Amino acid sequence: MSEESLEEYSQKDIVGFVEPVAIFKSKRTKQVFNARVDTGATKCSIDKVLVDEFKLGPIIGETFVRNANGQEKRDLIEITFQIAHKTMTELFTIADRTNMTYPVLIGRNVLRKGFLIDPNKKTQSVPEDQSSLNGFFN
Repeated sequence: MSEESLEEYSQKDIVGFVEPVAIFKSKRTKQVFNARVDTGATKCSIDKVLVDEFKLGPIIGETFVRNANGQEKRDLIEITFQIAHKTMTELFTIADRTNMTYPVLIGRNVLRKGFLIDPNKKTQSVPEDQSSLNGFFN
């Protein structure tokens, strides 16, 4: 591997399959959730219950997403969030994730911005009793 390649990789943040993500409701208020990192997802996704509860938005467009059920039309919103000490604003699709383990999914649109995935990384995830979702879906 060349020195250029090593330098390029050394500037990337390493994430695991599950990472704590802080979603900013305003410039000073944020909520922390465990998010699933998914290289198979083109875009990030967030549960519609969270969007409604935290009054995220507005909806800025819509897109079609391929999933196990075929193709689905979803609304898009911009969300400012933090993952692995990087704060950014990115597009998220709004989905019903209430039956999923994680309410937030991080897709390739974010991973391309300087992240490497280490499947062996054991990230310090948000303890359930400290999560912003504690009792949220129950």
